[in-house]
Amino acid sequence: MSSPSVPKSQRRVVLANRPAGEPSGQDFRVEEAPVPEPGPGQILVRAIYLSLDPYMRGRMRDVVSYAPVVQIGEVMPGGIVGEVVKSNHPAYKIGDIVEERLGWQEYGVSSGTARKIDPSVAPISTANGILGMPGLTAYFGLFEVGQPKPGDTVVVSAASGAVGQVVGQLAKLAGCRVVGIAGGPKKCAFVTEELGFDACVDYKAGGDLAAAIKAACPDGVDVYFDNVGGPVTDAVIANINFWARVAICGSISQYNSDTTELGPRTPGFFVGRRVTSRGFIVSDFLTRFPFAMARLGKWVRAGKLRYREDIVEGGIAKAPEAFIGLLKGENFGKLQVRVAPEPASLPRH
Repeated sequence: MSSPSVPKSQRRVVLANRPAGEPSGQDFRVEEAPVPEPGPGQILVRAIYLSLDPYMRGRMRDVVSYAPVVQIGEVMPGGIVGEVVKSNHPAYKIGDIVEERLGWQEYGVSSGTARKIDPSVAPISTANGILGMPGLTAYFGLFEVGQPKPGDTVVVSAASGAVGQVVGQLAKLAGCRVVGIAGGPKKCAFVTEELGFDACVDYKAGGDLAAAIKAACPDGVDVYFDNVGGPVTDAVIANINFWARVAICGSISQYNSDTTELGPRTPGFFVGRRVTSRGFIVSDFLTRFPFAMARLGKWVRAGKLRYREDIVEGGIAKAPEAFIGLLKGENFGKLQVRVAPEPASLPRH
């Protein structure tokens, strides 16, 4: 395959300021930069889809965490699905579709760590979603941390999001009763009517949330997959069963807060009811990614796992606005930005 035309410059998004509370457009800067040249053993990738994920907010803070802090003037981190346009690595050829952590920019260099994507399996955007980090997060968080048993009641917060929608469907495949928590009637209808959850609680509906969860979970909660933290989690824990398991994936309700939000005290529930609670990062299970990915791919091809993607048009410059909306819950499904068109040669699904 002949080399595609590669420009000399590209657009990228860098961190301009550390936000206090909610990020704003002024905290990001879109700038022109040279397209890097791959060295020995490297490849140059043209971004097609940029993944936007809640964890990116934490990396904007100047606080030591499990991932490096983004410095002022650095490219915002993030996963992309893209096309190899130059290759100095024997394992990759021009035209290969790959997934890699190259950040918010139109072109990036990978040193042979990019994951090859088979475009015949599913749309390539799924490599940022159900067949990527969110799908793997759902798989290991549910099965390894939540450890559901047939007949268990599993509750999933942010149930219509990239991770939550997969968690609930996996729990159904495991023989569980599944209750989602989502914001608004449209998201709740998607969760029950399209994804097949047994019930969904609208946390934006007002009223007593703990009572609403109790009504949806008359036998209590055996597994809670927590994506949001805050008052939603307090309401779920009020309904937790003896010997329940809590998988703590994220706390998006608190990511824009500069102070610790205090709520009802829950240790009494955990002690008295012998609840196991564990936070996890998907990379904890790195060595088993291929096995999980094979299972997820099989279920997607068989139509047993459905998914929804929220793809923002307009190129890399749209990333800050879309990311700010993500933290407010404005997205519906796995949020991505279309950075560039897909190659015309890819199969259509």
